[in-house]
Amino acid sequence: MTVSRLTEIPGIGVDKMGDAADAKHNGNILRLENLDTDLKPPAEALAATHAAIDDDDANSYLPFTGQVALREAVVARIERSARVRYDPQTECIVSAGGLAGILNVLLSILEAGDEVVLTDPTYAGLINRVRLAGGVPKFARLMPSADGWRLDLDSLAAAVGPRTRALLVMSPSMPSGFVANAGEWEAIAAHCRRADAWLVYDAAMERIVFDGSPVIHPASLPEMRERTITVGSVSKEFRMIGWRVGWIVGPASIMNDVRLTSLSNVVCQVGIGMPGATAALTSSDDGVAHAVNVWQARRDFLLTALGDLPVMRPDGGWSLLIDTERLGLAPEEASRLLLTKADVAATPMKGWGPQAGRYLRFVFANESVERLADIRARVRTAWSM
Repeated sequence: MTVSRLTEIPGIGVDKMGDAADAKHNGNILRLENLDTDLKPPAEALAATHAAIDDDDANSYLPFTGQVALREAVVARIERSARVRYDPQTECIVSAGGLAGILNVLLSILEAGDEVVLTDPTYAGLINRVRLAGGVPKFARLMPSADGWRLDLDSLAAAVGPRTRALLVMSPSMPSGFVANAGEWEAIAAHCRRADAWLVYDAAMERIVFDGSPVIHPASLPEMRERTITVGSVSKEFRMIGWRVGWIVGPASIMNDVRLTSLSNVVCQVGIGMPGATAALTSSDDGVAHAVNVWQARRDFLLTALGDLPVMRPDGGWSLLIDTERLGLAPEEASRLLLTKADVAATPMKGWGPQAGRYLRFVFANESVERLADIRARVRTAWSM
């Protein structure tokens, strides 16, 4: 019998698509289903990780809140972005990846039945973690437009109510590539202040923005330092997925509770991963600017190659969405046809928000433009259009 906390958690779909693609043992398959990347981590991070394997200090539970050098590097990184200071000792905790940090934060701030506002679409793993923590997801709609994805401010206002405990916002957002602009961030912040709610900011892709868009950290907004809990990681920007190193940064008023939750959950982080993460954060050239240029070129190629299809432009991140229902195809069927007829693995967005079920996701972080060259022909073969 399934326990009640899992009854409304459908999974994320990516795992099944990844397994299906792996099972074919076919190197011709375009791996557009999963958020991996073929771009290497910073060289200094690789060197520091190799050295950590032989370092006895890295083979340790201590410190439980994360190595001091890493916490110092994290708060310095956020100070550059948000222009606000945090104490690395009392306002920063290293987590075993960003999503472990998200869950620990939610467990620390939610009572059963509290509501959390998320954008729609958004990553199913965020929605599922709200439910695991006993929260109730509410959704503010993202609208595709000629100006990219925009947040429906009326929908946002309608989602915030008396039981709102937090707004959980990712920017750039997965899977849409939505990047909140200054007006949208101010609207989000105003609702946090009005509802006396936390802003849980998923900053995993913060600097992966295209076309020169500015990076806006919400803790920089008026009265938001004391309301914002930032969760980040080295997985996306630094291309260090397998290290499983993330962080939680927030005001001391809540971080004692987050520390207790963290000690009671994953306990500590990947010891040999932290020196590499520190090296990435302090590197003279972390490679983020180059990586963003590569990912933007792949985005641009796909937008051109698939320009006659209902493709929604992302302004950041690693993926884009196709509205296959406008083509008369359910995303699940569109995904099946792509894999079986055209060697393309792509994940349908069922469970990624109330309106997300009409979309299929293409991840462009893991395939070069050269590999993507025949993507339109493959789609034509699969969908006969």
